[in-house]
This record gives sequence, C-alpha cells and structure tokens, in this order.
Amino acid sequence: MKAMKVNNTGRHPVLVVAELPQPQPAEAELLIRVRAAGVTPTELLWYPTSHTKEGSPRIGAVPGHEFSGVVAALGKSTSGFKVGDEVYGMNDWFADGATAEFCLTQPQNIALKPKALTHELAATVPVGALTAWQGLLERAKMRAGERVLIHGAAGAVGLFAVQLAHLRGAHVLATASAENSEFVKELGADEVIDYKTSRFEDYAQNIDIVFDSVGGETLSRSWAVLKPGGRMVTVAAQSEGVTDQRLKDAFFIVEANQNQLIEVAKLLEVETLKAFVGWIVPFEQAPAAYDGSPPNKHGNGKAVIVVSSS
Repeated sequence: MKAMKVNNTGRHPVLVVAELPQPQPAEAELLIRVRAAGVTPTELLWYPTSHTKEGSPRIGAVPGHEFSGVVAALGKSTSGFKVGDEVYGMNDWFADGATAEFCLTQPQNIALKPKALTHELAATVPVGALTAWQGLLERAKMRAGERVLIHGAAGAVGLFAVQLAHLRGAHVLATASAENSEFVKELGADEVIDYKTSRFEDYAQNIDIVFDSVGGETLSRSWAVLKPGGRMVTVAAQSEGVTDQRLKDAFFIVEANQNQLIEVAKLLEVETLKAFVGWIVPFEQAPAAYDGSPPNKHGNGKAVIVVSSS
C-alpha cells in the first residue's frame, strides 16, 4: 500500500513516500480503508512518533491518527461493525496512523461516520472534538452558567471547545486574533479578546475554567484569572512530563472513546455542532500539510489529507 512515513534521521523529521505491506487485522481489530486523515503538524515531534511504548527508538512511523474511512476487513472476534461501514475515529498513537491507504484500529476507538459529513469533514473531528469533550466535560466537569476562558479558540481544538461550552450553557470568553473574531463569535463565544492587541487578564476575571491549547506564557498568565476553586485544563504539549504538580494535574492527552464519538456524531448530524476544514490536500502533498504550507486554504480548521476517493 502507499503510505507516508516519518524520516527522522535528519535534524528535523520529514515525511517521505513509502510502499508498505498492507496490515492485516489481528483478533479484535479492524482494517480501515482510509478516505481522509486529519493533520496535527506537531505530531512529527511527539514521543510516540519517535519511540515505541517500551521506549526504544521508532523508525519510519506513519502519522495521522484521526481518520474517516470504510471498514475493509475484520479480525477474529471483532464485533460491532461490518465490512463496508463508513466510520470515523482514531487509533493508537504508537501504531501506524492513517496517512496510508489502510490502517488498523479497534472497535472502541471508532463510530459510524455522521452521514451529513463528507469523509474530509469527518476526519477533522475526532482529536479536536474529543479533546474539548474530555477537557471540559470530564476533567473540568463544566456546569451551565460558569465562566469559561478558551485559549486558541479558532484552532482545531478550540473551535470545538467554544461550541461545546456554549451548548452546555457556559459564558464563553475566548482569545483569538482580530481576523478570527467573527468566526469565534459565530461558534458561540460571548466575548472575544484579541490576544495580539490586548491582555486577556484585563477582560477575563473570576474564571471558573480555563481551557488552554496554547501553553507557554499564555498558560502561565492564566492561573491569575481563575477564581478560588477554578479549574485549569491544558493540552499544550510542553506541559507533558513537567514536575510542577499544578501543571501535571491540568495536563491531559486525549483518548479515543466510542461513546463520545457517537454523541459527537449526533450533534454533527443536526448541525448543533459544526466541523470545519482549513485545507484539503491530496496524498502527494501530505508533506506540505505537515510543514504548515499546504496550498488552497479556504477557511478555519485543520488540514485534511485525501488518501483515497474510492
């Protein structure tokens, strides 16, 4: 099968085209014919891309762990899906991903694709929507009426966080650039703060929850706006492995969850929740999607690689 794999022998990891053996589903696995794969550019630098679960070096990883596609084969004792089902979801960070014609996953990591969405749109959803869901609803246990500050509100995760917080009745404050202000308001933000020209501390006070996807100085400054008993949630990669207990408690990595994917799909079907594609990139241009320079950007949202159309 055709695939893109990571060449991490140089100073910076890059994607290269490869011909790899088509994987075969083991017991309780599914083989997915990938139609589209979502792109998270920083994934090329993540630990699971360069290391195995046991900690040894990993060479030639296939990136792209969120996808939309069709069930092509079932392993022994695999239940819940049938060949031909259109599905969307994720697979294990340490497994080969979906920037390939086929990938493997497990039933609990996927759900039926929302019928209202194209494969390209569906491929933008799993990581962003599940991160927002798990951060706001599971970890922060957000309640209606709370004041929620969302950093990076126009980003691939933030756009889902704004929508979910609004849907659950929170008062949403969001940081975004001026050019994205109207977009973020349309998502449901009550107040949008231009982070380029304003300090969010001047507008956001007595915050119940900070949802951070930016990290760095933005995260450091955010502790001061939390009210007593307020909750911090961050997915910024630089918070992984820190010793500061506050940051350790605030940081999390998204996990695949079938029940949540099903609930998200229901919201997408009725357009209570919306997905967005920033770029649609043919397979051959996958390296450009990962280095941040894909052509033909046409809106907010992440880049999506079209792997196969049939």
